[in-house]
Amino acid sequence: MMGLGRVLLAVFALILAIPAGALALTVGVLLDPTFRETLGELGLVGLFAGLSDLAQGLPPDVAVMAVLLFAQALSLLLILPPTLAALLGETLGLRSPFWYGGATGGLTALLPWLARGGPPPAAGSAAAGAEARLAVILLITGVVSGLVYWLVAGRSVGARMPRRGADAF
Repeated sequence: MMGLGRVLLAVFALILAIPAGALALTVGVLLDPTFRETLGELGLVGLFAGLSDLAQGLPPDVAVMAVLLFAQALSLLLILPPTLAALLGETLGLRSPFWYGGATGGLTALLPWLARGGPPPAAGSAAAGAEARLAVILLITGVVSGLVYWLVAGRSVGARMPRRGADAF
């Protein structure tokens, strides 16, 4: 019965950690000057107009596939890293916030580089700068997600050490 409670706590912690990561990603994108400038030039009306223009020229199945691919990419960035860090942390009995924040942040930041599979952009180019800024935003996203998981479920993982003192007798 103790194992079922631990699984439910881990699932609840992931349910809280994933939206926290999504919020951190949104804030990071909005605070980055380049992304913010692009969103400011487009504006929300321009973004919706561009999407409707794009949707008019695409067959419905292609538009649906594009939305599904975008959702898959977001789920890969927001769900996979905290879930893997939680599984490893729970299995190994790790209780450190450095594990949950660091592992989740590192994995989240590395996922786009691993998915690219090709050579990185040339150093000093605009693409390299944009990629570095995106990696920092993703690192912070993963750290926030991992620390939220740790706050809810990670602190109580593994066996506790008995306290020494008057109550030890």
